[in-house]
Amino acid sequence: MDTNTNNISVSTSNGNDSHICNFCCTRITDINLRYGSNVILENINFHVHCGELLTIIGPNGAGKTSLLKCILNEINSTSGHVSFKSKHTLKDKLTIGYVPQRLSINTSSCSVFDFIATYISKAPIFLYKSSKLYSRIYSHLEEIGSAHLINKKMSDLSGGELQRVLLTVATMPYPELLILDEFSSGIDLQGKETFFNLLMDIKSKQDIAIIMVCHDFNYVKKYSDRVILLNKTILKEGSFNEVSNSSEFKSIFGSLSI
Repeated sequence: MDTNTNNISVSTSNGNDSHICNFCCTRITDINLRYGSNVILENINFHVHCGELLTIIGPNGAGKTSLLKCILNEINSTSGHVSFKSKHTLKDKLTIGYVPQRLSINTSSCSVFDFIATYISKAPIFLYKSSKLYSRIYSHLEEIGSAHLINKKMSDLSGGELQRVLLTVATMPYPELLILDEFSSGIDLQGKETFFNLLMDIKSKQDIAIIMVCHDFNYVKKYSDRVILLNKTILKEGSFNEVSNSSEFKSIFGSLSI
């Protein structure tokens, strides 16, 4: 899924931020979310650079999905904003690709091609199957290692295959920021390894920033450049080892042996 955020303030100035690179940075500033007296998110401030995978972890009810929805502009936060800064583009919008945890639409009767084409084509696909569009989708699926799925029914896909199809949609075209919400749920071990290897390949070759919510600490430790521990507010930020060895982490999850 691909989305352009609407209420984003944009900066293209030359800043001094440096972690993975100095070319582009997405900054989340002063996000607060409340429903009446119920605090969902409070004082959320962080940034992610291109070429960086930032993972958000936390207990159930910590506000992880709510935070993603604020970034995606799917819900209006009480305050705060998202800004994008780049040294190599004058784009006035931050493009975000989104891979959800699950689909909430009925795709039982459509093929992978039909599903992807519906999202990326302005013309009704049931009227005419464009060979140019078919070739474009096939080529991108091939980059994702899934060209063989193009004519397969969505209802026949495994969990790992489905997530690769959703990743294909989210990266047509490649965004500045890719967001993944618990995408590994329902995928077997081999499928998870395949997906993470693919994600690392995309991150490296396309130099995009990635924000991921994940509960599997083995993969968080192996693949994350930086980790945020969230429980309505940011409790700890750093490398996985720094976060997992903190008192804040241990008070929620206990000690780890991975």
